[in-house]
Amino acid sequence: MPVPPQAERRAIVAAGAVVVDDEGRVLLVRRGHAPSAGEWTLPGGRVEAGETPEAAIVRELREETALVASVVASLGVVTLEREGATYVIHEYLVRPESHVASAGDDAADVRWVEERELAALGVRSDAVAIIRRGLSHPARARGS
Repeated sequence: MPVPPQAERRAIVAAGAVVVDDEGRVLLVRRGHAPSAGEWTLPGGRVEAGETPEAAIVRELREETALVASVVASLGVVTLEREGATYVIHEYLVRPESHVASAGDDAADVRWVEERELAALGVRSDAVAIIRRGLSHPARARGS
């Protein structure tokens, strides 16, 4: 019996970042390419072969926003369906070395936003849930 096309697809392993500045604002990127081109969301991308999710998010953040950062804490794993693909995203709270971000790689724009601005920017509910998890994480409160 043939395998249905959906079963042949493998999930794409990715990493995402909740980056919070000293004022409690979150860094968003406007996607320049699929998936979700044109949408405001969290920075992140695919985990490359031989790379850990933690290393991937540090790399992706540097490529998309020019920020150098370190992982503070895991925020869990989220599975999303976008444009015919399944993404398994390892989400992290990260601390940047500076707050001067600029769009690069596949990001069309970057912006620091307050939580109250998320809905007006059309940020999807799954990303908002991860942002709130990052904003309330005990490691952020300790400044770890």
